[in-house]
Amino acid sequence: MASLYLHIPFCKQRCIYCDFYFVTTHRSTRPFIDALLTEITLQGQVHGQKEVIETIYFGGGTPSQLSTEEIHQILKAIQSHFDVSGVEEISFELNPDDVDVNYLKDLRKTGVNRLSIGIQSFSESDLQWMNRAHTSGQAMDIVDQSRQAGFANFSIDLIFGLPTQTLAQWDDTLKHVQNIKPPHISTYSLTVETGTPLYKRIQNNVEEAPLEENQAALYQATMQALTRMGYEHYEVSSFALDGFRSQHNQAYWTHKNYLGFGPSAHSFWRQADLQGSRWKNVSNLKKYIRQLEQEELPHSQKEPITKDELLDEYIMLRLRTLDGLDLDHIQREFKITFAEQKRAQIDRLISTNHITISDSNRLHLTEKGFMVCDAVIGELLI
Repeated sequence: MASLYLHIPFCKQRCIYCDFYFVTTHRSTRPFIDALLTEITLQGQVHGQKEVIETIYFGGGTPSQLSTEEIHQILKAIQSHFDVSGVEEISFELNPDDVDVNYLKDLRKTGVNRLSIGIQSFSESDLQWMNRAHTSGQAMDIVDQSRQAGFANFSIDLIFGLPTQTLAQWDDTLKHVQNIKPPHISTYSLTVETGTPLYKRIQNNVEEAPLEENQAALYQATMQALTRMGYEHYEVSSFALDGFRSQHNQAYWTHKNYLGFGPSAHSFWRQADLQGSRWKNVSNLKKYIRQLEQEELPHSQKEPITKDELLDEYIMLRLRTLDGLDLDHIQREFKITFAEQKRAQIDRLISTNHITISDSNRLHLTEKGFMVCDAVIGELLI
């Protein structure tokens, strides 16, 4: 089973923290749509019959900048060139200011059955600081509108750890979560990425950098509060009510194949012999369109993946999840006794309560381990 990701590169304005590829100046989406349909056709000729598609995800950028007619056209093209008989989840990212109930109802008719809503905060001051286009009122309204349109499955994104954010302010956001009870929540610690407006403001001493100890306290408060509300903390940044895990994201974390369409989109394709490759599309809309007008796949880089790299990726991805690292699978699949090779690190991390090993011979991060996830993973890579 494989997944498809579609990067829609249009945004109204730039958020202070964002380092994804996007454009804010576009007169028409038509040239992009035509190029995207061509890319779907070309990739379908190569990969269309290799694996059944399991999930489809519209990300960005802001997919809700497209019309529902354009979304329908994209999905029809996918149906024409890929085996979609196994698709159970079609996710769609949107911003609260882009849509209304009628748009959402029409979106459901295209086949989209899950929303990922970029709320980020319910605080007006936080939204203004992040340079988000929507208001706190719109953030509340979009949840009701989604349910009115018939979407039972949706997720909201939230960001914590802003430079001046207090625990009391974040607690207020979590109270909003308790009131609206979304089926799924993705919470992210604010990161300072090179080249973003936030990075430049910090470099120029206009803004203070987020404090790690404050972010750690907010993350711990998040884990504890959402667990009390009945959410399953099934991945470092992901919380779900029963039955509402993100199938698309789980495909990434379980190392399934995926194809990315659109400028800057990434792809990963693994062969049965523990070999594979990954590639990335050009991060330039004009170049992307121009290459596809010539019926050339718009790859900017492609590289093989070795067995050792696949193993390290498996370790990194699986440790991020509640299901944990299957030590028996590593021995069967990669022919190494991981627990023996990493015995000193494992024993030490168990003694410091960063990891546990379950009866099913799976290695799991504890709550303390989740707090320093990257550091723990770094110790366990081969």
